[in-house]
Amino acid sequence: MSDTHAVPATAPQAAVVAAALELFDQQGFDQTSVEQIAHAAGVSRSTFFRQFGGKDDVVFADHELLLDRIRDFLAGDHDDPWRAVCEASVLVYSHFAADPELARRRYAVVRQVPALREREIVTVFRYERLFDEYLRASLPGLDPIDAVGFSALVTAIHNHVLRQLLRGPKRVPVSVLRRALDDALRRFGVAPTERDAAADDVVVAVFPRSMPTAEVARRLRVRLDE
Repeated sequence: MSDTHAVPATAPQAAVVAAALELFDQQGFDQTSVEQIAHAAGVSRSTFFRQFGGKDDVVFADHELLLDRIRDFLAGDHDDPWRAVCEASVLVYSHFAADPELARRRYAVVRQVPALREREIVTVFRYERLFDEYLRASLPGLDPIDAVGFSALVTAIHNHVLRQLLRGPKRVPVSVLRRALDDALRRFGVAPTERDAAADDVVVAVFPRSMPTAEVARRLRVRLDE
């Protein structure tokens, strides 16, 4: 679960995104035409529409790649579903932190266009829903309130740290997000526990009262199978 590299995009797509955001920033989203973007990126108009459905799709192209990447990541094997959701959040943040200037330009464009802000809200919810569905599938019997609550908490923390990066001139390292997510795991009662060095015939389990019942059952199964 240490794969936190930026999501790779093809060079032509990356060039179109960069050119579009620069034009949006300089002359406004509504005032920029597809023809201008295509010309600045050195591609044809038909190539633009083949790669992207429209101007707003250019702005959110990275998110579409990230959602696919996270979906594949969560489909893999993970010992701790709660930690996997946190690692998925780190993966997203690492992508934007790898090029903060481009991320800030995108943020500035979105802030200026109401339609883009609305789409951003929908996009954030798609991340949250993906986390929610993954937790419910990974922890049978998990109370839906716990699944949606933790998913919303991780998403909110991620967005808070990301806004620090986007609104300021300084880099905000991924370690800031990791510490905040570790604290969220503790507050939610699902922080990783220390494993005993030697196996015993008797298992004594102590869990926080706030820990979801499904997580208690999962940890007991893990210890009993050791």
